[in-house]
This record gives sequence, C-alpha cells and structure tokens, in this order.
Amino acid sequence: MTLVARIRARGIETLTLDAPATRNALSAALVGELTDALTDCAGAGDVRAVVLTHTGSTFSAGADLRDPPAPDAFVALLRQIVALPRPVVARVTGHVRAGGLGLLAACDITAAATPATFAFTEVRIGVAPAVISLPLLPRTDPRALTRYYLTGERFDAPEAARIGLLTATGDDVDAVLAPVLDGLRRSAPEALAETKRLLTAKVLETFDRDAGHLTALSARLFSSAPAREGMTAFLERRDPAWVL
Repeated sequence: MTLVARIRARGIETLTLDAPATRNALSAALVGELTDALTDCAGAGDVRAVVLTHTGSTFSAGADLRDPPAPDAFVALLRQIVALPRPVVARVTGHVRAGGLGLLAACDITAAATPATFAFTEVRIGVAPAVISLPLLPRTDPRALTRYYLTGERFDAPEAARIGLLTATGDDVDAVLAPVLDGLRRSAPEALAETKRLLTAKVLETFDRDAGHLTALSARLFSSAPAREGMTAFLERRDPAWVL
C-alpha cells in the first residue's frame, strides 16, 4: 500500500500523506516513502517546487506509537526537507500534532485552512519535542514555543501564523497558496535554489550542531518508564498516572 501519493503538474510535485486510517502518523514506512519521494524530486529537472499535503482530517498526528521511525531517520527526513534544492510548501487542511509540526517547520512556506489546529503533545505522553526542535527553534517565536511545548495546549491557525509556524492562513488554503505557486513557477530554478540556501543556512547549522544529542535525547525518552506509561495510556484512551 502506498503511503505517499505523488502528482506532478506544471512544475509542482505534490506529495500527499495518504494514511488516513492512522491520521498520517509518522511510521517507519511513511517516513521511508516520503524520504524516497523527496530524493526523486531533488533530482528531477522539471520539478520547480514541492507541495506537501495530506488526505483525511489530520495532516499528521506525530510519531506512530506502534511503528515509530528511528530517531535518526526522522532527523534525516527533516534535514532533507530543509536542504532540498527546491522550495517545499506545506498545504494543511486538518490538524497537526507533535512530530507533524516538525514537518511543517522544515518546510519553506506553510499555509493552513482556518479550522486547522496544532499541539505539541509530547509532554502529555512522557517525552519531549526533541528532534523537531531542530527546525522549530530557529523559525518560531521562542516565548510561544515555551508555552506550547510545556503545556501541550491546542492552538489555532491564526495563532500558528502569529508565532511563525505558518506563513499564512485562510478559509480557502488553495486560494492562499495560488499566488505563492504562481510566484515559484515564475522564478528561475537556479535562483530559487541559491535563495533557499541563503534562507536555510542558520537552520542547517542547528542540525549540524544539535542533531546528535537531540536524537540521543529522543531515543532515551521514548524508552523510559514515563513514556511507556504515557503511550499505553494514550492507546488505552485514559489519563496517564501522573495527571493530577
């Protein structure tokens, strides 16, 4: 079963996360397919930009707790999006949680429909938003991240735009993105690649400096007793033992 659908039209490669039964959770298989699709896009001369979108009501629910990707594989995917010599545009019409927010932060331009919601839910299952911090910390308001990282609260699309997680939001996400895609189609491919390199240099420095210890932190937390309790509670649809 294909987990990432692909369509190419007028220079835009649309990659669609297509595992609605799991709310597009980031399984090892999905991460692998998306990595392969992006590798193909990087080498395709007729691809001007990539649009990353989804089926179902959720862009991504975060890590698949039953079949999570290896932390280093997920880090490599995030870095690949940041370093891809093509602009990557996220198109969101549903909800985004945990690791899915790392995908958004890695993209160059992000747009969401007004009903979309967002939450860093890691602390509520006993882990931390470790590896997704690599693209998030350089690009998002630090005071807002402090609140939403520590509380796991849900926030809406206008707030996501205010704090820098989204580029834009609106009732019709395709209308929001129409001038963006038109602009990318009118831009010289080499100029786009060099301009993206300028814009992502600081983010890639963060990856090169911090990926090792954040990957180790993620692996340690996911194997901890609190994480086992938190993930079990989540799957059993109950509160974990620490809830007051």
